[in-house]
Amino acid sequence: MGRIYNFSAGPAVLPEEVLREAAGEMLDYQGSGMSVMEMSHRSKTYDTIIKEAEADLRELMNIPSNYKVLFLQGGASLEFAAIPMNLMKNGVADYIVTGEWAKKAYQEACMYGKAVKIASSEDKTFSYIPDCSDLPISPDADYVYICENNTIYGTKFKTLPNTKGKVLVADVSSCFLSEPVDVSKYGVIYGGVQKNIGPAGVVIVIIREDLITDDVLPGTPTMMKFKTHADAQSLYNTPPAYGIYICGKVFKWIKKMGGLDAMKLHNEKKAKYLYDFLDESALFRGTVVKEDRSLMNVPFVTGNSDLDDKFIKEAKKAGFDSLKGHRSVGGMRASIYNAMPIEGVQKLVEFMKKFEEENK
Repeated sequence: MGRIYNFSAGPAVLPEEVLREAAGEMLDYQGSGMSVMEMSHRSKTYDTIIKEAEADLRELMNIPSNYKVLFLQGGASLEFAAIPMNLMKNGVADYIVTGEWAKKAYQEACMYGKAVKIASSEDKTFSYIPDCSDLPISPDADYVYICENNTIYGTKFKTLPNTKGKVLVADVSSCFLSEPVDVSKYGVIYGGVQKNIGPAGVVIVIIREDLITDDVLPGTPTMMKFKTHADAQSLYNTPPAYGIYICGKVFKWIKKMGGLDAMKLHNEKKAKYLYDFLDESALFRGTVVKEDRSLMNVPFVTGNSDLDDKFIKEAKKAGFDSLKGHRSVGGMRASIYNAMPIEGVQKLVEFMKKFEEENK
């Protein structure tokens, strides 16, 4: 069997070109006689790999010089604790809860101080983004937290919240590098890479330098201090070396494709193709209000769970994998990250049309 169309929410599809290149270097990376997988992270060769990866990411995102880039472990979920541990100086933080991961981050922050849920879309199964233009920001809040793109529910902040001068912290795991971003609007922008950038095991944290201090909550482990990793340039301990190497290749691939402006056009085109079909379909419908739809994750349902199951089963046989929706939404979900080619979405829509005809 050849390559299938992988619509998994993460770990997710990677550019085929990157996988082939990594395969070609698996046994001997650039004449070193060994794989990056078995190379010392203290070697000159690896030092070049991680420094180049950072330089390419800085160029892609136009990261200002007063921000540090950290390649860490523990996934985005470990940052749910690291953020309050490092940033809760006044012991207060405001959370906008628009999905499962923002909710988990909020619950985690409650363990370290006073976390305030200042807005939520839980009342309608997280199917929209609340109006964040005039929120009751806590006067002594250390930061305001959002999950910018909600993988499970398929919503995306199109406008960042008005934080009234407070530091904005954003989990961008599922929209990382999908479009241009103004890093200077955030204090911290971070995400796990396993959706849009690389293999699971790496989390990238981009953090403004003034937020990196020794003044952290008592009991914060050394490994959870941003300063530990910033001072050591992400090499305090053995980093997820091979994962970072693949991320570096993906950064080069995005640059080659035309950078984040080109990615945005590519992603808008794919999403429009699928959403346009959902909007006119008599059988399938999207679950998110139009203005808050994600370009990355597209949940949809037929309204009949047996029919949903039948569709998922037949789609898998036809070479469309991982279309089963998250249990909290049901139905289907197509994750169409950067590496999903437009023809993958076109073929999926063709298949959906055929299924609709056969199941009227």
